[in-house]
Amino acid sequence: MRWRLQLWYGMLLLVVLTGFDLTAYRLESARQIRRIDEELGQLLPVLVASQHPSRLDRERRELTVSPLNAALFDRGGTANAYYVVWLKHGAPVTYSATAPRDVPEPAVGDPPTRMRGTLRETFIFPGPGDCVLVGRSIATDLAGLRQLAWVLGGGSAAVLLLGIAGGAWLVSRALRPIRAINAAATRISTGDLTQRISTPDTQSEIGQLTVVLNSTFARLDAAFAQQARFTADAAHELRTPVTVILTQAQSALGGDCGLEEHREALAATQRAAQRMRRLIESLLELSRLDAGQEALRQSNCDLSRIVSECLELIMPLAAERSIRIKADLTEAPCSGDADRLAQVVTNLLGNAVDYNRDGGSLTVATGHNRGVTTLTVTNTGPGISAADLPHVFERFYRADRARSGGAGHNGLGLAISKSIILAHGGTIEVQSTPEDGTCFTVTLPAGPQGD
Repeated sequence: MRWRLQLWYGMLLLVVLTGFDLTAYRLESARQIRRIDEELGQLLPVLVASQHPSRLDRERRELTVSPLNAALFDRGGTANAYYVVWLKHGAPVTYSATAPRDVPEPAVGDPPTRMRGTLRETFIFPGPGDCVLVGRSIATDLAGLRQLAWVLGGGSAAVLLLGIAGGAWLVSRALRPIRAINAAATRISTGDLTQRISTPDTQSEIGQLTVVLNSTFARLDAAFAQQARFTADAAHELRTPVTVILTQAQSALGGDCGLEEHREALAATQRAAQRMRRLIESLLELSRLDAGQEALRQSNCDLSRIVSECLELIMPLAAERSIRIKADLTEAPCSGDADRLAQVVTNLLGNAVDYNRDGGSLTVATGHNRGVTTLTVTNTGPGISAADLPHVFERFYRADRARSGGAGHNGLGLAISKSIILAHGGTIEVQSTPEDGTCFTVTLPAGPQGD
């Protein structure tokens, strides 16, 4: 690409310079010829005025050039002009001292100026059969024009070389980010996802492309890191129930256990298998949501009714820990899958109870304003640290590591909830202050009222 740009740039510059040189040469040549024609044209009236009738024969005319006018045609004059006069009644041809003797007589109708080699001539017909011609050599002028052509050509060649050199420097500098992009992409292709493209200019088109590529590389790095963490966390979550199943199976197959011990081993195996099934179902559900394969049954519903029904399921759990529930439910119309939205509400309410203090409180509210339906769930638990807050919606992420796997939590509930809300065209956000509780806010496009 660099050499193609250089070639096109050089050809364009060459065409421009050639056009400039030709135009400048032609303009100067036309100016010089026009000046010479004007000088010669000023001499013609002098020769016409120098004609007078002969003293001996009044029908004949003679040409008598005064010494002052003859100086205009002197061989040593700066103009170096000559004249030739043809008279119908008089001397056939009269030549000046500097005139060549082979000047052909012009014919009526010929252009008033002509070139003969290096001679420029102009003439007029002052009377029938009479002709007055003035001319001079323009060899010196032509030599000056040739010298001008060389000057223009040499100057253009110098400009062309400087332009190509400057263009090569500019192209090399402009393509430097592309080489950096190529180098970074090569290193990334080998597995080094931490590579970024360094460029000082972020305002140019290539600089903006570099910013976009760096952002893409960063997301790619984060995606691979998340995938690696997801795989490790999934393996960790599955390892515990598998270990329980293997341990209980070995114990039951030992042969030294009684009936009651066998029952306990089978019960533990069943619990571990159910936990594995819940985890696998959650992973499959996330996979379908990510792929857009989870069909949502769209219908007009009231989010406040869904929350009210979910609260009835949560109240016994809250009562066991003396958690007070405060509900401020106003009409909240929305359009979506009521079952999926109930899954989100149940997950948020369950987390608000599980990660709350004994004797604390839980506040849930719904609302509708300017085409947006909102749901807020707030508890008085220990809160989430600032370091953990950006990661609460990541898969298998739990801010409280001590609760890993406890109370049926597998670290996928909030990830599933976020995927469901995003599929409905909404958002879910969290705000928390350590030792001061946590608040989840869900926003959804509002649906028709009164449904």
